[in-house]
Amino acid sequence: MRTLVLASSNPGKLREIVQILAPLGIEAVPQSAYGVPKVDEPHDTFLENALAKARHASRATGLAALADDSGICVPTLDGAPGVQSARFAGEPKSDARNNEKLVALMRDKADRRAYYYCVMVLTRSPGDPTPVVADARWHGEVVLDPRGANGFGYDPHFLLPELGKTAAELESGHKNRISHRGRALAHLVAQLRAQRDEG
Repeated sequence: MRTLVLASSNPGKLREIVQILAPLGIEAVPQSAYGVPKVDEPHDTFLENALAKARHASRATGLAALADDSGICVPTLDGAPGVQSARFAGEPKSDARNNEKLVALMRDKADRRAYYYCVMVLTRSPGDPTPVVADARWHGEVVLDPRGANGFGYDPHFLLPELGKTAAELESGHKNRISHRGRALAHLVAQLRAQRDEG
């Protein structure tokens, strides 16, 4: 498996996943290159949405497909934005408006802990009965004032206390090593290698 279809149209996600997979000799091609339209994400869990996206891209292309579903979860907001992270402030999707809404909700909260969550699903064929699944969390806290110009989504408001930086202040290679997406993808690759070694 040297080529994967990436079941995403999010440029930030695509950039990060391509950077992480490239050193492994895996070419990740966005589904748009194959004319695959986006699929609805109606489910209540990250896992169900990721699986639906991977199966859709794999069926449309006949190739192995990789999908992620991810977002930021704030315990004091009962887990919101959660699976609605990309559309937290409604349509059309807007990082700026999503961040404004999150900051407004968090302004009077004493507990500003949050975590990014990512689940990765790989279907090796359209009918793969045993897709590879991996997930990871990245813990931090919400800051009201944005910091940094890197990353995307909620990164300027996601502080990593142990580093004293927001996700948007990290260099991309550093972020890819420690982020929810980077670690979920590392777990997935480890599973693939273990399965290969098993024969």
